[in-house]
Amino acid sequence: MKRSSGVCASIVACLMLASCQPKALREGDLLFHVAPTGNAITEVTPGMIDHVAIVINSDSVIEAVSKGVVITPLDSLLSQQGHYEAASVRRCDRRQSVARARKYLGRAYDFLYLPDNEDIYCSELVQLAFVDRRGRRLFQTVPMSFHNEKGLITDYWKEFYARYNMEVPEGKPGTNPSEMAKRKAVKMKRKWQQRRR
Repeated sequence: MKRSSGVCASIVACLMLASCQPKALREGDLLFHVAPTGNAITEVTPGMIDHVAIVINSDSVIEAVSKGVVITPLDSLLSQQGHYEAASVRRCDRRQSVARARKYLGRAYDFLYLPDNEDIYCSELVQLAFVDRRGRRLFQTVPMSFHNEKGLITDYWKEFYARYNMEVPEGKPGTNPSEMAKRKAVKMKRKWQQRRR
């Protein structure tokens, strides 16, 4: 999705639903993107959530996007279409989890969503980074889903993996942001929504 910049993005960030107080977000909170319309990801996962980012301070998040694992200004993140829902992670060590996420900065994006490579996609970053105070991972993997509500792998994903001469990795261990948002460890806090001029 295209992101706006400059003054417009700053105005957008200050028109978030709830309040103009990005400081209400805490280090280690999660921001889940709710898409305004369906896409290849929402077609095979429950709900309309298609991305997740980790808050590192009141101004920035760390996320895995097409250019890799990067730090993104909060106002740039919030300039996308749709809206974000903020969540906290129960029993997590916020500082240690964010520090672990930072260790993946610069890694390439995992366009193939595979469990056994060095590249990383958005919810995989959360799964790898978040730990409790004893350093134990809070998010386990689940079987990956590339099928629709009828149990059929969609044409999009068949064609996508065919371009790489690969089978669709249906059922392989992984994560997705929509399923992650529904985990018991995740407590949804509020809806953050930008209005457009």
